[in-house]
Amino acid sequence: MNVSILGCGWLGFPLAKRLIENGFSVNGSTTSIAKLKVLEEENIVPFLIELSEEKIIGTISDFLSNADVLIIDIPPKLRGEQKENFVRKIQNLIPHIETSKIEKVLFVSSTSVYGEDEAIVTEETIPCPDTESGKQLAQVEKILKFNPNFKTTVLRFGGLIGADRHPIKFLAGKENLENPNAPVNLIHQKDCIALIEKIISMDCFAEVFNAVAPFHPTRKNYYTKKALELHLEVPKFKEHSEKGKIIDSTKIITLLNHSFALDLY
Repeated sequence: MNVSILGCGWLGFPLAKRLIENGFSVNGSTTSIAKLKVLEEENIVPFLIELSEEKIIGTISDFLSNADVLIIDIPPKLRGEQKENFVRKIQNLIPHIETSKIEKVLFVSSTSVYGEDEAIVTEETIPCPDTESGKQLAQVEKILKFNPNFKTTVLRFGGLIGADRHPIKFLAGKENLENPNAPVNLIHQKDCIALIEKIISMDCFAEVFNAVAPFHPTRKNYYTKKALELHLEVPKFKEHSEKGKIIDSTKIITLLNHSFALDLY
């Protein structure tokens, strides 16, 4: 099977390597000229592709031409001064998908589409985002899901951890942090990769999945424990706050028969 991964970054690159190890052929995109050689060394067919609000730079038709599945793993850039219209970028991409032979799309989204209300959230919960990133992701989900030319599975990840990435590295030593009693909703890079591979191999398209480890200690307890484990300064939280949502991943655990590696958390 041939897979094109739009965005070979923190998740897309190790995902591409895993798929190749398991017999897939993979096209991978990057916006960095220097990374083209890195992709090629891992037997990933490299493409220099950059989506903008006005156009797509690079040979997008070649990138999509021989693929059976397209994985879209490019996050909205909505922080800092150089914000962008992520919805418009994906709208520019869709005509190219429609004219290719691709019939299956996997869109990497986020649980930020649900907002922060205190609740147990399933895939049946109506998205109600309260951040600009969540709002644009929710719009893109709709655009892709309701396109009749291909089947889209939306994969809503919680907070990403793994490799060199963990929130405690940013939170260590901080004071007056909000929401000490809010539950954490995290997913490790290894579980992300395993779930994507299962979705493709088991042909689970035209679905929406929450993907968060079934492990929800409070922020205060979890980040205190992690700081101590990593010999970092323990963060200090405010004494009172509202609780937050718990993301329920029962559907993906059941349908894909997936066991989260809780020792990674």
